[in-house]
Amino acid sequence: MADETRDERRTLVLTGASRGIGHATVKRFSREGWRVITCSRQDFSDDCPWPAGPEDHIRVDLSDQEDVGYAVSEIRRRLEANGSQLHALVNNAAISPKGEGGSRLDSIRTPMHMWRDVFQVNFFAPIILARGLFKELAKAGGSVVNVSSIAGSRVHPFAGTAYATSKAALAALTREMAADFGRSGIRVNAIAPGEIDTAILSPGTEKIVENIPLRRLGLTSEVADTIFFLCSGQASYVNGAEIHINGGQHV
Repeated sequence: MADETRDERRTLVLTGASRGIGHATVKRFSREGWRVITCSRQDFSDDCPWPAGPEDHIRVDLSDQEDVGYAVSEIRRRLEANGSQLHALVNNAAISPKGEGGSRLDSIRTPMHMWRDVFQVNFFAPIILARGLFKELAKAGGSVVNVSSIAGSRVHPFAGTAYATSKAALAALTREMAADFGRSGIRVNAIAPGEIDTAILSPGTEKIVENIPLRRLGLTSEVADTIFFLCSGQASYVNGAEIHINGGQHV
């Protein structure tokens, strides 16, 4: 007799779910019937469109290592409560602090405490979560997707130095994780979005678009589609890759 309390849906854990790429990713996976456990600094909003949102949302401050540890324990508890397996972890949350008037913070003017906060959220939180949920991912033959950035491979006019270097480190971490986690059947890949049309765009973005071969901004849904592909069986032999989603901007 089947266990009626067991949730047979595939399960995703996603950080940074409240807006932009994260929001689009939740909608994409929910549409495919996945259970989505979201992690964000914000409380769950009633405006959010996916089912079971309040029950599957965890408020966590990724800049606080202890809070990330709490999130790992809470995710495990929620998985165990109804016998779910963990099929995917998407490390999407990131911070990109600006100077006065939204100015770019370079390597000379970025305060050291800001470097630490940026690296904690953008780099250390992803590996803490992946290590903390390693057994759950391995049991399901799961997948990890790290959201890097085009800023990780070139000086960007808006993204600050701390953000850019944290994303470069995350891309390198993806390679190392693919080698280490792959032995346990866990695939680890990264995506590197370019200029994506979100609610908050930096002034001057239209000038960048002029030099993008496709001559337009990317859509959050296009990024979400790529993340879904990497977490699906269609990408079952893709490991250690970084996929550029930028309309050819990187060329």
